[in-house]
Amino acid sequence: MKVSAPAELLWAFIGLLLTIGGTFLEAFMASPPWTWGNGEVHAHSLGVTYQVGAVLLAGCLGGQRAGLISQLAYLLLGLTWLNIFTEGGGLQYITRPTFGYLLGFVPGAWLCGFLAFKVPARLESLAFSCLSGLAAIHLTGLSYLAIAHGFQWFNLAQTPFWQQMLTYTLAPLPGQLAVVCAVTIIAWILRNVLFY
Repeated sequence: MKVSAPAELLWAFIGLLLTIGGTFLEAFMASPPWTWGNGEVHAHSLGVTYQVGAVLLAGCLGGQRAGLISQLAYLLLGLTWLNIFTEGGGLQYITRPTFGYLLGFVPGAWLCGFLAFKVPARLESLAFSCLSGLAAIHLTGLSYLAIAHGFQWFNLAQTPFWQQMLTYTLAPLPGQLAVVCAVTIIAWILRNVLFY
């Protein structure tokens, strides 16, 4: 199934807005119901934001082009004048170690959208497309870190590569996997409700 051009543009715009909003919204998980004593529900931080989830959701719902357009627009807006990245914005943001992960949003959203529409929407196929997109984000981010470390760009070589990998890939991964589970379910429900 293919998404129409107007729908792609709409999903690209929604994906852009969700990515911007998700950048500043921390992800939480509620405690299991059997631990709710006296009607108290406890929320536990996942240590990540919904940013990556928004990137993947744009691909799952809008397809490869919508995901690609939304993330290219996000990068363009953040690098030019808006402070929409986690730690600000502007062209100088390319000197931050997390910039490679932002670059990874582009192939991650594209790959997720490409795979999400290869077969009919099922939980398994949407989960696979989200995990593939997440892998693309992390591979791009790690590649950027490795190149920056190897060529000693932007003072990124001051910290050992393994420590950068631990900080920027391994530490947020469990929280991002929980967000991927939520994105998979939301995408599956919306794709079934919208009949595509």
